[in-house]
Amino acid sequence: MARSVLITGCSSGIGHDAAHALAARGWRVFATCRQEADCARLRSEGLESFPLDYASEESIAAAVDEALSRTGGTLDALYNNGAFGCPGAVEDLPRGALREIFETNLFGVHDLTRRVIPAMRAQGHGRIVNCSSVLGLVPLKWRGAYSATKYALEGLTDTLRLEMRDTPIRVILIEPGPVTSKIRVNSIPHFERWVDWTASARADQYRTSLLQRLYEDRGRDRFELPPSAVSRKLVHALEARHPRPRYFVTTPTYLMNIARRVLPTPALDWLIDKG
Repeated sequence: MARSVLITGCSSGIGHDAAHALAARGWRVFATCRQEADCARLRSEGLESFPLDYASEESIAAAVDEALSRTGGTLDALYNNGAFGCPGAVEDLPRGALREIFETNLFGVHDLTRRVIPAMRAQGHGRIVNCSSVLGLVPLKWRGAYSATKYALEGLTDTLRLEMRDTPIRVILIEPGPVTSKIRVNSIPHFERWVDWTASARADQYRTSLLQRLYEDRGRDRFELPPSAVSRKLVHALEARHPRPRYFVTTPTYLMNIARRVLPTPALDWLIDKG
C-alpha cells in the first residue's frame, strides 16, 4: 500500500513541486489548495486534490476527514507548506493584519497538525514536516509579519519535536531561503489591504525600497534556487530512517544560521541590513 502524505499550499511553487516529486516516488499525495479551481487543475495533472484553507477550522476538519476516508484512517506524513506574506514596516501593520497572517501561517498549521496526530498515534508511526524559512532564524526589514509567524512556528515545532520523542512520530523543520515562487505576487493584495503606506512616516522609504521590490519583476535573487531544491530535502525528511530535525535550503540559510550564533547582535543587524 502506497505511503500517504497530505501537503498544503500546492497551487504553485514549493508545494506544487513537492506534490509531483513525491507522487513520482510512489507516494499517495493529497495535494491541497485554498481554491477549488486550483484543486481542479491539480487533478487534471494526475494528483488527488481537494480544498484546505488554513484560515477555516471547518475546511481543515473536512480535509482531514477526506484524506483519512480515502486511506481507511491512516496518514503517513503531513507537510505543512502553505503560507503567505504581508509586507510592510512593523509600525504600519494594524492588528488585523497580524491576526490574519497568524491565522494561516501558525494557527492553521497547528490546528491541522493536531488533527492528524491521533491517526499517526493509532498507526504507530508518522512524519510531520513544517516549512519554516530563513526568516524564522533572522529578521528582515519590511517582513515583520511573516518573520513573526515563522519565529513562532520554529518554537512550536521545536517543542512538539521534544514532546513527541516518546512516540514514533517524527517532527521536522525545513528552512528555505530564496526559492522561486509566487509569494511576492501573492503578498500584494495583503499589502494593499492592510498597509496605508502613503500616510506612513516611512513613505519615502516605501517608494525607494519596498514598492520597487514588490511591484517590479527584478528577476531571480542572487542565491535563489528552484522549488526542487526544497523537494530534495523533503524526500530525505520523509524517507530517511533517521531524519534530521532541521534541513536548510539555499546558501543564505546556512550563512545566517552561523552568523546568528557567532556574531554579536549589533554586528548581525549590520550584516542583515547590508545584505
